[in-house]
Amino acid sequence: MLGMQAVARRRARDEGEKPFWISFSDLMSALMVLFLVTMSVALLAVTKKVSDAEREERERTEAIEKLMGEVQAVVNRKEFEGVRIVGNTIDFGPRGKFEREGQNTLSPPQREVIRNFTPTLLAKLRSTDAGRLWFKRAVVEGYASQTGSYLFNLNLSLERSQRVLCELLRESPTMTDSLSEQDRKLIATKFFVGGASFNSLRADDEASRRIEFKLEFKTRQERKDEEKNPPPTVDDARLTRALSVNNQCQIQDRLGR
Repeated sequence: MLGMQAVARRRARDEGEKPFWISFSDLMSALMVLFLVTMSVALLAVTKKVSDAEREERERTEAIEKLMGEVQAVVNRKEFEGVRIVGNTIDFGPRGKFEREGQNTLSPPQREVIRNFTPTLLAKLRSTDAGRLWFKRAVVEGYASQTGSYLFNLNLSLERSQRVLCELLRESPTMTDSLSEQDRKLIATKFFVGGASFNSLRADDEASRRIEFKLEFKTRQERKDEEKNPPPTVDDARLTRALSVNNQCQIQDRLGR
């Protein structure tokens, strides 16, 4: 009987001496679990962000490729024979060639191919995802041969580029192939003039005297920046007045030699 009472007293004393706080090893285990959970959540968030960026970049690439494929189908037509698509560039090849050195005027075949092709290109830019979401601008690039001085050729190539815009914005003499007002406004706001002197030369002088359209597309970051800070809106009334078909091209004709 006395032995049983002693055991009971010892058990009660042992239970009373058990620590209330968790041990140091348990605390470290809990912290480790918390750390792993936090890292897992962070990794999942980063992975999802990367996946979204990859998906958006893939969609952008596919949209641009689809647009250029449709443009390729257009230039495959018989009426555009000689025009080529190189990357995002429309090379008018022999159809856009300037016949003489120093010439800054367009020949009838040049005018015909540019006036017939451009409205189709503009329609593609309006109807495709690449055109609506990613199209940034089209640079009309004029080129010159190596026969003149650097500054003369630079000015000549700019005049050749500007001459293309003059042709697209003016009223057609026949009144049968004039671009619509909608087309002309898109050209005025999205087409830029560019020129090169001793850059991007071709194998010979004749092939170097040419015109190209270079299509440029926004990066994902540029599109996000534009959505956050939209560019100033063009005053439509002013643009309409500025695009009067009666305006004369401000370039002095040079027929070359």
